Amino acid sequence: MKNILFPLLFIGSLVTSSCDKNFDIAQVIKKRSELFTKNTKITPNNEPYYVKFNPITPKYKLETREIVENFYHNRINRGNFWGQFLVAKNGEIIYEDYQGYANYQKKEKINDSTPMHVASVGKVLTGVTILRLVHQGKISLDQKISSILPNFPYDEITVRLLLNHRSGLPYYGNFTSRPGIWNTKVTLTNTDVLNLLSTKSIKLEFRPNSRFTYCNTNYVILALIAEKVTGKSFQQAIKELILQPLKMQNTFVLDDLKNKENVTQSYHANNQRMHWDYLDGTYGDKNIYTTARDMLKLDKALYSDAFLSKNLKQQMYKGYSYEKSGANNYGLAIRMVEPKNGGNLYTFHNGWWRGNRTSYVTLRKDTITIICFNNHNSQLAYKTKELAPRLGNYPFIQIND
Repeated sequence: MKNILFPLLFIGSLVTSSCDKNFDIAQVIKKRSELFTKNTKITPNNEPYYVKFNPITPKYKLETREIVENFYHNRINRGNFWGQFLVAKNGEIIYEDYQGYANYQKKEKINDSTPMHVASVGKVLTGVTILRLVHQGKISLDQKISSILPNFPYDEITVRLLLNHRSGLPYYGNFTSRPGIWNTKVTLTNTDVLNLLSTKSIKLEFRPNSRFTYCNTNYVILALIAEKVTGKSFQQAIKELILQPLKMQNTFVLDDLKNKENVTQSYHANNQRMHWDYLDGTYGDKNIYTTARDMLKLDKALYSDAFLSKNLKQQMYKGYSYEKSGANNYGLAIRMVEPKNGGNLYTFHNGWWRGNRTSYVTLRKDTITIICFNNHNSQLAYKTKELAPRLGNYPFIQIND
């Protein structure tokens, strides 16, 4: 309403001052436009990181919607799906659906603006937060962590090695369960993880950059790096670097479990709520809540060289781990399948935490996005991989029921 009211008031004032003159509405609009553009950087659709995609034809949209809708009902939503499902091409939604409950006990239903715990899909947002800081020149990918967090005890580990899971750090859920390391009746925080690494002589699992092991500890430390570099909470850092510029209004970080009853809950398949325990307090590796529509906004921005430089995106969407043969690999905050016998690069990230099973697929060759978030402990969310080859030249990946 404010955006409409201002120009009307402005024009109204000019009309009043011009009532005894020959009034030219075209000149009024021109003057208003000149005044506005002096103070506001205008981009198409008022998006700061706008990317111009080719329009999709009605025929393509109709035919693809039929493929997607049939797939969704046959492979994912078999009558008891709770969550969000969305497929888009060139940033334009082709099909979306919302089912189930954010809070079953209160009968609060999931809709297109319900923030959902996206588990490890949140690593994409954490990773992009760090890459935005790199883009702004505030840190570098090959900068040592110890130069940012002075009490970090492993001198060989860099920002890049956290992002691509080649650091050698052990999983905090393992070492905190050892006798004498941590009281598991007390909620563990990101700062606690760093303090334990620096004071308990916890050994690395392998020499940094010698191999790949997926580990949540990497992204706990990355969240601390964002806080240290910006001097702000991770919630505020991600808000300023990503959420506000992209107008992701239904995305946030759960960084205080005092608020745990106010968020979308996680459920077993029998509708019983999942428990919370001492490992639920860390963020960056998880505890990011968003919606399918907000995730689409981020996906669109990741095509913009203004949001992340072309060079950074090239480093993000390439594999780093080739010690073992195979097509599976990991870039910077993104998983990938690199077809060995032709076909396009398949990039994605899955998530699992408690009953939250999630999938984000970004088929960049065809600018297609597939998103599935669910809080009902359904592994059917991962069947998004089976949709990709129906939409382009991507490897078929069978997901067992």
